[in-house]
Amino acid sequence: MTNQPAKSPKADILVIDDTPENLNLLSSMLTAQGYKVRSVTKGTTGLRGAAAAPPDLILLDVNMPEMNGYEVCQQLKTNPLTREIPVIFISALGDVLDKVKAFAVGGVDYITKPFQVEEVLARIQNHLTIRQLQTQLQQQNAKLQQEIKERQQAEEKFSKAFRSSPNPIAIATIQEGRFIDVNPCFLTMSGYSLEEVIGHTADELHLGNAAESLTQTIQMLPQTGSLYNQEFEFFTKYSETKIILLSIELIDLAGVECALIIANDITERKRLENEFISLVSHELRTPLTSIMGALDILGADQLGTLNNQGKKVLTIASNNTERLIRLVNDILDLERMKSGKVFMNKVNCNAAELMVQATEAMQAMAEKSQIQIIVNPLNIELNADPDRLLQTLTNLLSNAIKFSEPGDTIWLNAELQKDNLIYVKSLNQKFPSLLISVQDRGRGIPESQLQTIFERFQQVDASDSRKKGGTGLGLAICRNIIQQHDGKIWAESILGEGSTFYIRLPIVMSQ
Repeated sequence: MTNQPAKSPKADILVIDDTPENLNLLSSMLTAQGYKVRSVTKGTTGLRGAAAAPPDLILLDVNMPEMNGYEVCQQLKTNPLTREIPVIFISALGDVLDKVKAFAVGGVDYITKPFQVEEVLARIQNHLTIRQLQTQLQQQNAKLQQEIKERQQAEEKFSKAFRSSPNPIAIATIQEGRFIDVNPCFLTMSGYSLEEVIGHTADELHLGNAAESLTQTIQMLPQTGSLYNQEFEFFTKYSETKIILLSIELIDLAGVECALIIANDITERKRLENEFISLVSHELRTPLTSIMGALDILGADQLGTLNNQGKKVLTIASNNTERLIRLVNDILDLERMKSGKVFMNKVNCNAAELMVQATEAMQAMAEKSQIQIIVNPLNIELNADPDRLLQTLTNLLSNAIKFSEPGDTIWLNAELQKDNLIYVKSLNQKFPSLLISVQDRGRGIPESQLQTIFERFQQVDASDSRKKGGTGLGLAICRNIIQQHDGKIWAESILGEGSTFYIRLPIVMSQ
């Protein structure tokens, strides 16, 4: 035979009645319904049993020797172990005052003898259900109180860390990108007061050339995920420029989606880094120039005639030396611009003329690669450095040609955007903008690299510097030039379908 597991009782019920017949009747009736029943004939015994192993419900007679039911119930309600146990009185006393007294001492119900079995079972089931719900509610309340306590402790720790952090920290709403709180370190770095920051966006406070994109990054955080160590130019209230690393996390504050923005001021580190790179680059120029001169002498056969193998080696050496010279020159050019030693010579110039000049300058390279350039110039006047803008456009066209296949087409377009305003810090005013785009049908750029490609020595493929002849500094130089024109530069791309580089410049005319 198979041993069937014993069923758990529906509930544990304690019956206190001095009449054995009543005890037997109630015990057999409740046991048949699946309840566990304990029966005692004295109130004192019932009190000890209830305290030792608290039942789920107590059925209690009123008239008993030594201690009546009312006294038993009063003692049950004074004991922390038994005060929550529901007590149903069962008595032959049917007077209203008896029932009122039963409720006054803590009873939950009163059944008059002789009773109906169905009535007793129904009332027991009802009060057990009520007790179960009360227990669940108490447990949920206790859990909720614990969660509230833990949340308060976490908020206190967060608030303490937020206020005392040596790093600038800000909290902004996801929906609009508006600051709802910043710590003292943020105020120290920015120069603003708390009242000036709260309720405003990074764009409204003009916290940097990329402030508008920062606001957009915050709004897109639920879709894009966290952002870590993104380099950002930060403008203080007093027009001082700082270089910071931004990390942004999505958090929930009282049911509101917010962005936790943590900044790391690396201005001094970048200054030292730039000085080191500039120093090393300067020291490299002299020996590289000497090497290039020596290679030119060898190539002119002034020191004897080289065989074919020697000429191949000489060509490789010359090409690599030229690449190193371009690299050093690009580094020095970038560092001079970033340090403010190179100023933009801004004059009134025509955007259409610059676009046509850039196309003509790159036409030979395009024809060699069997690439067609289509230019759609826009006849509009700008106050800008024409040489530097021409340098930017030719660099973007050069990259587009390098990463296109024979037979492809590249488009150079321009569009006036009167409603898309750009803030010019030096004039403390917003102006309409000119949007220039260079579009190709090349291999494309991974989304994760669309921001980093504008950093120094960043390329989509590490082998590009060898295959394509680039230095990894062209886009960094372009970004610096555009930023010094109070403009913006960015890229959009789909892998396998091509890339589009955009330049947005304010249309400012000299007075």
